[in-house]
Amino acid sequence: MTATKNLLAGLGGAIALNLLHESLKRLNGDMPRIDKLGEEALQKALDKIGLPAPEGNNLYLATLGADVVSNALYYSAIGVGDPKHLWARAIGLGITAGTGAVTLPEEMGLDATPVVKTTMTKSLTIGYYLFGALVTAGILKAMGSRD
Repeated sequence: MTATKNLLAGLGGAIALNLLHESLKRLNGDMPRIDKLGEEALQKALDKIGLPAPEGNNLYLATLGADVVSNALYYSAIGVGDPKHLWARAIGLGITAGTGAVTLPEEMGLDATPVVKTTMTKSLTIGYYLFGALVTAGILKAMGSRD
């Protein structure tokens, strides 16, 4: 796969992840709130470099944009390597991203509650990232079948 195809597929997976999250985040109190974690991370990062953080809807939009870009870049790695291991890479990278989203925030000085509130919250967080990775692999598979 070319870098462009990998990036486009990664973007598709990142958009799918965010559509899933945005669609379900207010369903009940146990749903992951990846957006809240991202907003805190962005605020702290900007504070560290002495820049003011956006507020309100601008904070939400900046976080959403950063999330889509970072996940697109991450998911683009799914297309690197032997095509016969595409699905294994997607599963491995998806579970790794989700596990990182659950385990790393506290280590980074962030409030992990939005993604670890309950066992269901943790499981769904991991599942969301796995979903995005599988969508990426599906897009790559479809792109490959046209070559």
